[in-house]
Amino acid sequence: MKKNFIIIGIIILVLVIGLGFYIYINQQKQARMQIDYKNATYFIDNQPVTLVDGYAEQSIDDSAAKIVTRYFGNEATGDLNGDAVSDVAFLLVQDSGGSGTFYYLAAAIKTEAGYIGTNAILLGDRIAPQTTEFRDGQIIVNYATRRPNEPITAQASVGVSRYFKISDGGLVEIYR
Repeated sequence: MKKNFIIIGIIILVLVIGLGFYIYINQQKQARMQIDYKNATYFIDNQPVTLVDGYAEQSIDDSAAKIVTRYFGNEATGDLNGDAVSDVAFLLVQDSGGSGTFYYLAAAIKTEAGYIGTNAILLGDRIAPQTTEFRDGQIIVNYATRRPNEPITAQASVGVSRYFKISDGGLVEIYR
């Protein structure tokens, strides 16, 4: 009789330890699978761009040049989609082998599984980024650009503020 209790106790102990180990392993897998916003996919001109440590490189058909997309920074955090979880907006820079340096605003929505990247919106070529901020559910990007008739080589000197928000899961500009 005592022998049966000991065997049942050992079986229960093994099951409890096994269940604890199973839960621990699954939590570790989820932690490893949880990506950050520098390792997510964004859409630039409707084309997916997957960043790895904030960097992506794509070949250009029939060319030795490559399209290089990099995390620039200028982060702003806040609840962009109304789910009471802090998301992040930031700038990307894309060089396609030509003389331009194109700046984009992108956002990453935080979910239980990690971040989901949005579409990216072009801010301009060779601008001078200043600040990105989050206020009242909106993303505000401040930067300097050139006057309309100035050559591309002119220094950016005109201040611009643009406003954005998340709508239907995508980044959209709010025109004021």
